Amino acid sequence: MAPHSPTLLVDLRRAPVLDLAAWAQAVAQALDAGSRLVTLVGRPDGAQTVLTAVLQDNTHGLQVLRGVAEAGTPGNPATYASLTAHHPAAQMLERALWEQSGLVPLGHPWLKPVRFEGARQQQMHTYPFFSVRGQAVHEVGVGPVHASVIEPGHFRFMCHGEQVQHLEIQLGYQHRGVEALLQARPPLLRTPLVETVAGDSSIAYAWGYCAALEALAGEELTPEINAARGVALELERVAMHLVAVTGLATDVAFLQGGTSYGRLRTAIINATQRVCGSRFGRGWLRPGGVRHGIDAPRAQDLLQTLAAFAKDLAEVNALMLSARSVRVRFQGVGTVPRKAALDIGLVGLAARASGVAIDTRHSLPGALYTAHPVPLLTEPDGDCWARLCLRLREIDASVQWLQRVLPTLPAHGQSPPAALGALAAHTLCVSLQEGFRGPVVQVLETGAQGQPLQHTLQDPSLLNWFGLALSLRNNAISDFPLCNKSFDLSYCGNDL
Repeated sequence: MAPHSPTLLVDLRRAPVLDLAAWAQAVAQALDAGSRLVTLVGRPDGAQTVLTAVLQDNTHGLQVLRGVAEAGTPGNPATYASLTAHHPAAQMLERALWEQSGLVPLGHPWLKPVRFEGARQQQMHTYPFFSVRGQAVHEVGVGPVHASVIEPGHFRFMCHGEQVQHLEIQLGYQHRGVEALLQARPPLLRTPLVETVAGDSSIAYAWGYCAALEALAGEELTPEINAARGVALELERVAMHLVAVTGLATDVAFLQGGTSYGRLRTAIINATQRVCGSRFGRGWLRPGGVRHGIDAPRAQDLLQTLAAFAKDLAEVNALMLSARSVRVRFQGVGTVPRKAALDIGLVGLAARASGVAIDTRHSLPGALYTAHPVPLLTEPDGDCWARLCLRLREIDASVQWLQRVLPTLPAHGQSPPAALGALAAHTLCVSLQEGFRGPVVQVLETGAQGQPLQHTLQDPSLLNWFGLALSLRNNAISDFPLCNKSFDLSYCGNDL
């Protein structure tokens, strides 16, 4: 693959395999040198656990470090020196690896279950919540069942009066077994399940999976098909950013914004439906291409929709951003400083709103975003206002990108998906796609006959929930709805 491709192939027959201690040391050295940890993956293999660390280095290239650990026992687990002690951004990934494999990161400061998998499913009541002591300190628990129709999650606020000293978020109430379901299906039949892992990121997940499968099969797609997929992804980005903006406007009783943004979102998802039959883009992408091409009439329909959308969006944005009641409610609320964002490893919009210039479309653009680049947008302040403003700016950037790319598509549309050949044997594929929340990561590994051995998924929410918790410190408990919607994280994307 190209150096700056969002898809990486590794021939495992040529990849060195380190023992557990050496693997952890190699990962630590890469982090010390400035690389960013993308994910940690463990796969059981008989009496061993096969380990994969995916990193992105300073030149933006992806790197894989492989290791193997002997299986321990409950009383004598295998251990390694924790990465988190010196690189806090690894904390969630090490916790997930420990929960799934039993490997204990010695020195981890916050070793708690992430999803309560396996034998821990009935042990949520034993979760060791952090405790804040003091005569005037009290705790407020919210969830897991909420007044709104949302998915389950428990938020425990440690407060001094109305001020939040610490927020701890407990997820893991859903045990959907997504990765086991995927492994039970033939590779070519997995896309309908992949695109429902997190329903508001259907395109990002589907494209990431299709790209991985195509890379393993040695299939090169035409620029026209990549462009059609890019159109699908940017339409999804616009629509889902508008979900968060609608919620933010409604939460501060700016009803003109709440109703207008909701109406504009409907215009975008209805346009998506006119192309592929689904408002969420399901069924649009399949391995080998796209099932629904964008021919001249569909491209013209999208361009007309975007022109009307952009005009109305500019008007409501001007009202939203100039309203004193909005500005005073958002500015300085839920701040995550740039250093904290880097330390805890925020990704996607949450990171960019804290001044961290990170976007897979920019650092790993592949053929599409190299030919049709997107601007790398950031905001410096890291508060709810910054996250609001950045969403609006990213919507504008995506609309402008769509208006540039749609006229370049062939008038006859795109060809139907090509039949894929056999998957490469003994190969690891890492695939990233920058969804509206951040990078959707998928890791696939094949065996001696090209059969899938592992399919691991990682939603950007997994790395950003801790950022939401951090944003509440020293804020009023009444600020939680604003902070929560400004991050707009996925429960189901976390609870696989």
